[in-house]
Amino acid sequence: MKINLCRGVAILMLPALLAGCGPVDGSSRQSAGPAPFRLSIGATLIGELPPNNNVVEQAIEAYTGTELQIDWIPMSAYDDKLRLMIAAGELPKLVKLGYTPDYISTIKAGQFWELGPLLKDYPHLSVLDSEYYSNISVEGRIYGIPIVRDLGRATIQYRKDWFDKLGLKVPVTLEDWYTVVRAMTLEDPDGNGKQDTYGMVLDKRFNQDVSSMLTRISVSQGGPNKWLVENGKFTPEFLTGTFYETMQLFRRLYAEKLINSDFVVIDNNEASRIYDSGRAGIQISGGNVQSWMDKLIKTVPDAKVDVAFLAGPAGIRLPGEPGNAGFFAVPKDSVKTLEEVRQILEFLDKLFEPPMQTVITRGIEDRHWSDQGDYAEITDRTLDLREVKPYRDLLPNLAEYQRSIKPVRQPELYQKNQQIGKMNREYTVDNPALTLESDTYRERGKELETIILDAQTKFIMGMIDEEGWRAELAKWQAAGGTQMCLEYEQAYSSRAAE
Repeated sequence: MKINLCRGVAILMLPALLAGCGPVDGSSRQSAGPAPFRLSIGATLIGELPPNNNVVEQAIEAYTGTELQIDWIPMSAYDDKLRLMIAAGELPKLVKLGYTPDYISTIKAGQFWELGPLLKDYPHLSVLDSEYYSNISVEGRIYGIPIVRDLGRATIQYRKDWFDKLGLKVPVTLEDWYTVVRAMTLEDPDGNGKQDTYGMVLDKRFNQDVSSMLTRISVSQGGPNKWLVENGKFTPEFLTGTFYETMQLFRRLYAEKLINSDFVVIDNNEASRIYDSGRAGIQISGGNVQSWMDKLIKTVPDAKVDVAFLAGPAGIRLPGEPGNAGFFAVPKDSVKTLEEVRQILEFLDKLFEPPMQTVITRGIEDRHWSDQGDYAEITDRTLDLREVKPYRDLLPNLAEYQRSIKPVRQPELYQKNQQIGKMNREYTVDNPALTLESDTYRERGKELETIILDAQTKFIMGMIDEEGWRAELAKWQAAGGTQMCLEYEQAYSSRAAE
C-alpha cells in the first residue's frame, strides 16, 4: 500500500503540508478537527538518536492524530532511569517495560492499567497471536501491548573476509569458539601489522536477559534456556555443567586478553561502534546482519560479513525468546482516566495498520524507499539507519507478515538473515519458567539475579575460582533461590493439572 504524503511537493516542506494532507494511506479522513492527542513515550535507543522532528515521526503523528513527545533513553541506562521515574511518579503516558521482577512488582502493586478487558474493542490488538500476550501476562492478566518480534532471533554474525584470510570456520564447539576468537585477536586479520583487533567484544549486559551471550552459547552446546525441568524439578541454567563450561571459555578468553578487558563498564552502543569500525570479528545477535554491513563498509569498504545458524555439536539450537522486545504499559500516575487509556490503545492499534507498518519499517516513499512495481527498494541505507531504524526498533513490527505491504527488495545478505530467522523457530529451546508465578521471584528476583550476574562476572575475570563460584551459588540458594525453584515446581505442576 502506498504512503501518500502529498507527493510532488519537496520533502523539506513536509512539516507545513502535513497539516493539510490526509493520512499517509490517502484515505478521506480529514486532518481538521480536534487538537492532536499529546502522547509522551519512554523509549529505548539502540544506535543513533533520530533527528529532531523527523519526517518518520511526523508521518506517524499525522496518521494517528497525535503529538508525540518521545524520550529516547540509551538502552544501557533505560532501566535505571525508569526506576527513578517510577519512584518519583513521573512516568510518561506510555512506557516500555521488560518482563523482569522490578516491573512485575510495580504492575502487581497497581501502578499500571489492566488492558486485557479493553482489547476486544481494537481490531488489530485483539487478533494478535495469544502467545504474544501470554508471554507478558501477570497472574493471567494483560497489562501491556507487546512490541512484537520473532520468537527465535539469535544468529552468528561474522567477518567473512577475516575468516577466509585466516582459514576459519563458523564455530560449533566451545573449543571452536576459542580458536576463532584467538585467531582474530592475535593473527592480524585486518593486515595493518598491529594487534588492534578483537575476535569478540562484550558489553556490560553480556549475561543479561534473552540476549545473554552465556545463555546463547550454552544453549547451543545443549544447555537449557534459563531453566531446566527434569521430572518436574527446576534447576537454573547456572547450576548445569554446560553453563559452567561456557563460563570457563570466557574466563580463558579474558585471561589471555582475547576479549576486551573493559566489558564490565562499556555499554552496547560503544561495543557496536567497535564492530562498526572494523575492529571485531564475530558476535551473536538478534538483529539483521545487514545493519552491521552497512555501517562497516563506511570504514572498511572491502569488508565482507556473513551470517549463520547458531549451532552446537548436536546441530542448530538456540534459546527461544518471548516474542517481544518488551511491552508498552500505561501508568496510572500519568494517565488518570479510562478515556485517555482508550486514546492510547487507539494509537497503538493504528500502528498495526498497513500504512503505519510501512512507515515504521520502511520509512517514507521517495525518501527512504522507492516503488519498483512488485517490490519496494531502500534508496538510502544511511538515511534508513538514521531516520527509520529507531522507530523500527521501538514500535510493533509485523510488516514482514502482512501481505498487503509491498515487500522490500533487500541485499542477499539481508535476505539470508531473514530466512535463517524464519527457520530458527523450529530449533528454539523454550524457557519453561517464562510465565510461571513465584512470590520469591517477584519480591527478591532482582537481588537473586544480581548475586548470580556479579558472580559470573567475577569468575570470568578470575576474581573467584571454582570454590568461590560454588560459594556464590550457595549464597543464591540461601537468599531465596531454593525457595524460588520450589515455587516454580508448584506452579508448573498446577498448570499441568489444569
